[in-house]
Formats: sequence, structure tokens, C-alpha cells
Amino acid sequence: MSKQPLTWNLEYTGEISDPASPYIPSEELKESVKLAIALERPLLLMGEPGCGKTKLASAIAFEFTKQNLPLLQEAGLSQYPYLSYTVKSTSRARDLLYIYDAVARLRDAQLASVNQLDGKGLARLKDESQSGYIKFGVFGKAFQSDYRMIVLLDEIDKADIDFPNDLLLELEERRFIIEETQQEIPPPGKILPPPILIVTSNQERDLPNAFLRRCFFHYFEPPSQSELFTIVKAHFGDRLPDNIANQIIDIFMGVRDNPEGESGKHVSTSELLDWIKALLLSPLGEVPGKIKEGIPFLGTLFKTREEMSQYRRSNRD
Repeated sequence: MSKQPLTWNLEYTGEISDPASPYIPSEELKESVKLAIALERPLLLMGEPGCGKTKLASAIAFEFTKQNLPLLQEAGLSQYPYLSYTVKSTSRARDLLYIYDAVARLRDAQLASVNQLDGKGLARLKDESQSGYIKFGVFGKAFQSDYRMIVLLDEIDKADIDFPNDLLLELEERRFIIEETQQEIPPPGKILPPPILIVTSNQERDLPNAFLRRCFFHYFEPPSQSELFTIVKAHFGDRLPDNIANQIIDIFMGVRDNPEGESGKHVSTSELLDWIKALLLSPLGEVPGKIKEGIPFLGTLFKTREEMSQYRRSNRD
């Protein structure tokens, strides 16, 4: 695999989108992506759940694939390199770098001691690098790539505060040590291009200042009515006439800007799209009548009993 040529087009325009899953970025978001790539900083995305944070990384990868098809084919790749990792409450920072299978190595050693290990296993056991027991995580792969690999680190706020803190040195230097073998990744003196790192947070907990200082930040503001219209038409096209689309968006805006229940949760753009999909299961001619009577299919927009009950009460009033 050759090093990434300088002629790769890594400018995100937002104009090339997967028809099966259209992504419509704002001008501010496109500018944030460009700056994060140029500054070689992680792009930290925050906003209400369902606003499109997670889908950005795959949208960038899709556009970079379309923009660089000849170079990808020359490199033997079918798409621009892209990896993702969804953070869980049990995630550890080292999971992003590598996982060392000590149990497998112990098993091989025990089998070898009684001459029960095959040739392939013996070679793995005798290999000083112990590479057969090491599985690289998304950062471990990206830090060794000859390409500016896109890496999505999704919902970083799910982990405890030590998780982002434990990544500070690796994010800064883009290298790490495999503790079990003392091997440095990538090897000393080898300079590789930095990954394009997209980090998302639903703000369930605050992130440490030291981590924030290393990021370029973008907040997803709720889309305006005209932006929602553009998004809806991109997804549904002629299946949804403009006048009905505007009626649906008017109702949605009223619900979004006046959240039901004590949680104060705002309905999201992804929930709007789900609601429209539910509406379009009926004949198109029936849709105006359905939305005139109230909001059908409440479960697409409201996700608790309290929210549904409060909406029904306010609608009766």
C-alpha cells in the first residue's frame, strides 16, 4: 500500500450524498469539517439526539469515495477508509488502541508444553512481536494507515471521565506503546498522515477541559423551517408534494419548539423523518386529513407516556 498522494481530494462540500440516506449539512457544519481536517484536530459534535451527528462521518466517507474513485482503484480500495467505534459505559481507552489476548497465549503455551500445539500455533507463540495475540482497535489501525482514515468515535459521553483523559497523549502524538511487548506503534521515525477523527456527544456528562482543548467544536442547532423542508424533500422527493410537506413541517415545528413533559426533550429531525414515513404508509390523499385532526402515530415523536399524555391534554384544550 503506497503512501497517500498529495492529489487526494479531501474537501468536504456536502454536495455528494448517498441517495439511499441523504445528508444535508449546514454551511457552518461544512466549514467546521474543512477546518478540522486542515487543523488536524478531532471534530467534536454536540447537539440533540437525532440531529445527524453520527451520520456525518459516513457522509464524509461517501463523498470522499466518489471524489477519489480513480485513486482508490489504483490503491486497490473500493471505498475511502472509514472505521467507527460506539462507546459504551464499559469502554476503556485502550480498546481503541489494541486488545491483547493473554488467555489465548496462555492456552497456546500450555498446549505447546504437552506437544499439542500445531505448527501454525507454534509459530504464533514463538513470534517475538506476538502479533497473533494482538487485535488493533480503530485508533491502532488509523495510526498505522498510509491514508487519512476517517474514524468515528460515537457517544464519547457514555464512558466515564477517565476515558477521554486517557486518550490525550495518543491523540496528541498519534502513537502508542503495546505494553505487553513494548512495541511502539507506528515504529519510531515513521511519520504517517493523521486520521480524520469525528467525535460525537449527547452531553450526558461533561467532557474534561483538557480533551476539549484538543478538539474543533461544532454544535448542531435545530434546523430552521426552510432547512427542514430541504431535508424532507431530499429524503422523500416527489413522493411528498410541497404543500403537504410544509403542513407536516408546520406541525412538527410547533411540537419541537414546545417540548412536552418535564424532561424538556425536543423531538428530532430523525423523528420527523420517521413520522413522515409512517404517514406515507397511508394513501397520500389521506395524509392532509390525518394531520388536520391532530398528530397520528404519536409514538414516532413522543417517547414517554408523560409526553403523550401531556400532548393529548394540550390538544384537547
